[in-house]
Amino acid sequence: MFDLSSASKMSQGVTRLFTAENVYGAKGRGGMAEVSKKPQPDTVKLGQQWDGANSCARELGVKWKVRPCITLVRESVTTIMDADGPGRITHIWITADAKRFRDLIIRMYWDGEENPSVESPLGDFFCCGWSEALRITAIPINVNPTGGLNCYFPMPFRKHAKITVENRLHEDFSGFFYAVSMEENAVCDDELYFHAKFARTNPVAYGDDYVIIDGIKGGGHYIGTQMAWQQNNSGWWGEGEVKAFIDGDGEYPSYCGTGTEDYFGGAWCFNGSFSAPFLGYQDISALGSGPRQINERGNRHSMYRFHIPDPIRFKSDFRMTIQAIGWRSEGRYLPLQDDIASVAYWYQTEPHTAFKKLGERNDLEVI
Repeated sequence: MFDLSSASKMSQGVTRLFTAENVYGAKGRGGMAEVSKKPQPDTVKLGQQWDGANSCARELGVKWKVRPCITLVRESVTTIMDADGPGRITHIWITADAKRFRDLIIRMYWDGEENPSVESPLGDFFCCGWSEALRITAIPINVNPTGGLNCYFPMPFRKHAKITVENRLHEDFSGFFYAVSMEENAVCDDELYFHAKFARTNPVAYGDDYVIIDGIKGGGHYIGTQMAWQQNNSGWWGEGEVKAFIDGDGEYPSYCGTGTEDYFGGAWCFNGSFSAPFLGYQDISALGSGPRQINERGNRHSMYRFHIPDPIRFKSDFRMTIQAIGWRSEGRYLPLQDDIASVAYWYQTEPHTAFKKLGERNDLEVI
């Protein structure tokens, strides 16, 4: 992770930027789209749809924002980055209509692999799990008004990197803006590959733990959890313990927390929203005009914790769960049947275990 101590150091790295006007991030080819019905050859090669020139640039022409964004063709996959290594992705910026955050699926592939190392709905990956553009001021994920999605997780690769976005809508999706920064440079032998995986259970079965991630095989470290949680009972819903099962743990984990709000850096039922460098919580139902009361039936919560200063190391296998527990009468715990979704973030060696199927559009929809 970048820190200011490295800002003054000389590097042999070469910077590239992948955008709609320079789809391969080629040297000296930024802003070269022309006001023409004929597409750029690189756009055809990459397989992106050409919509014609931006009409706002019709009088100014080349150099003047002729193709600032792209259209994602309905029910199809569009590539937004295709690059040879070695190198690392240093920043990803995207913006799109927040109402479609669960209909757009981002995937990342390292070194020619067939199975993605990153697979998540766009919004959830950027800590906006309820198809709303929240304000997130974490260090690795930063979301700004209005819907500026930023990711600063370093993503090294040795041979090749590819990023795609699937549009699951039954119609074309226009106005998809992106910029991916990459540094061409050597990758050290001890650098691991970035991974992220979405999951959702709606509702959690009575008495079951919610599974954040399972089936990780290999060595590495777990570095983050993002959760979108809808409570289906009134009252406090976050008594559950986070459990990480590390390197052969059986029924009992090596890492077991004290409560949901404790794991995400809060205390005593949160009772307020916050966004900090590594920890954050928002009761999004209680924000904005005409807010609801906190901890009411149907409220939707957004939480993140990034284990940047405190990674959870594993050598052979890893899984993480969280209990869904609230309160019932007479001071007794109530196993909850809530709608819970999450994104797990980690680094590990390759190859990784193929992810479980993501689920169809209806399985992910926010209703």
